[in-house]
Amino acid sequence: MSDIVLKTVEYTVHNAIARVTLNRPEVHNAFNDVMIKELSVVFDEVEKNQDIRVVVLTGKGKSFCAGADLNWMKRVKDYSYDDNLKGSLKLADMFYKIYASPKPTIARVNGTAIGGGTGLVAVCDIAIASVKAKFSFSEVKLGLIPACISPYVMKKCGEGKCREFFLTGERLTAERAFNAGLVNAVVELEEIDKYVDELVSKLISSGPEAIKDCKELLRNVAEMSLEEAKKYTAEVIAKLRISNEGQEGMAAFLEKRKPKWDSDLGR
Repeated sequence: MSDIVLKTVEYTVHNAIARVTLNRPEVHNAFNDVMIKELSVVFDEVEKNQDIRVVVLTGKGKSFCAGADLNWMKRVKDYSYDDNLKGSLKLADMFYKIYASPKPTIARVNGTAIGGGTGLVAVCDIAIASVKAKFSFSEVKLGLIPACISPYVMKKCGEGKCREFFLTGERLTAERAFNAGLVNAVVELEEIDKYVDELVSKLISSGPEAIKDCKELLRNVAEMSLEEAKKYTAEVIAKLRISNEGQEGMAAFLEKRKPKWDSDLGR
């Protein structure tokens, strides 16, 4: 990505960890068309880079992401249906790229996540929130709905909670977000990096191909009947048992040593 200058996102890779930071703290990391494009570009790069094992997504400053940028909304307000559809498809595509990333993703929710910001939380595999973080699906207050993020929030929270959260648009504490399943843990802000680092270590100790296949399994099985899942899951595990990574993992376990993908990182 050396030929691409990112204006709204910071992207670094170190020790197999990609860190993606929303970088518009002056507007609480609200997203616009530029940020949507840059996040798509970054996650395309993440997918291609074989050295990356884990992705951490966070926001610079006090907020995680305050949803849509006001100046961008002023422009969108006057768009035609076709222009709105084109922009909305780009937004939906960006969310799906993060959700479907072959690399495990952690949302480090350092502060407020509103509207589409909650969507960024929902598309990540694991979300860790500061105790002071606030969440809201506030679109109905603007005469809109949380459309593009709804599939991912419903997968995490279920239809019952989404009926309440989407229809009221109320502010949610980190504790309520945790109880609803939107986030996986709530910690003091001072402890969030330690917690995330421990998660990263757990994920890196797992086989990278197994992680990729496990994410695909999670996406596929949810849409299958039990009859379909029976054959699919048997084929998946049979394939993995004879794969190079599966053979190495089982051998390492039996020989009571670290597998190569873990020991090669020198940790």
